[in-house]
Amino acid sequence: MYAKLLPTKKLTLPNGKVVVEKRPMTPLIIVLLLGFSYWSIQITGFDLEMLITRIGQFLVIIQEMLSPTWVYIPHIWKPLLDTIKMSLLGSLLGAISALPLAMLAASNITRSTWVSSTTKFVLSLLRTLPTLIVALIATYIFGLGTMAGTVAIYLFTIAYVGKLLYEQIENVNMDAYEAMHSMGLTTIQSFRYAIFPQILPNYFSTSLFCFEGNVRYAAILGYVGAGGIGLLLDESLGWRNYSNVGMILLMLVVVVYLIESISEHYRKKLK
Repeated sequence: MYAKLLPTKKLTLPNGKVVVEKRPMTPLIIVLLLGFSYWSIQITGFDLEMLITRIGQFLVIIQEMLSPTWVYIPHIWKPLLDTIKMSLLGSLLGAISALPLAMLAASNITRSTWVSSTTKFVLSLLRTLPTLIVALIATYIFGLGTMAGTVAIYLFTIAYVGKLLYEQIENVNMDAYEAMHSMGLTTIQSFRYAIFPQILPNYFSTSLFCFEGNVRYAAILGYVGAGGIGLLLDESLGWRNYSNVGMILLMLVVVVYLIESISEHYRKKLK
């Protein structure tokens, strides 16, 4: 149908050959985008009138948050440190655990297609599970507190770092590895001396980048009882104490900025 709507253009070359110019796809793409946008509005129940009439309430909340309660700072330190500690521990253990899984998932290291495919499926499954849902399940197993949050961050880090790491392993130069393997070294020994030095800078850089994100993710894990500063956020929002919320977010922004600055400094040195 689309082919009939747009006329074709034919060009005759000097040698007599006729070339048919391809029809532009832009009109079709625009029609599809408009159709999907309308469909999305119907499904989500988006109401522009309500958005316009209620936007003022959002600005009121923002205004209250921009006047943080400074005397609330002493109550924030311990939950904030809990958030940092569970992020650091979960990221560290997850990055370490991701290395052997990445080796098993890499098709150029693991000769067994079944083992490689199964490991990749497990990593993909872990990435699919939302961290908040994992934390909620962990609270039923380990109880309320930072232990559940640490487990959720640990599993997310394995999935994130493991995915990027096995892709890096599959793209390394295999000459040195194959030479060591042919000399009688085991797979682990060949990997240690031939592959690991090639991926080490990217491995550290990816782990640091994941740690940065985990500090932000950990801030909301308190909503399911996984400990950290999220508990204070949930409590302050529940009581509609937006000044305290503003103070919590301000402290969190400062801490995340410092961590990102330090992490970026060391990631640049690894390149």
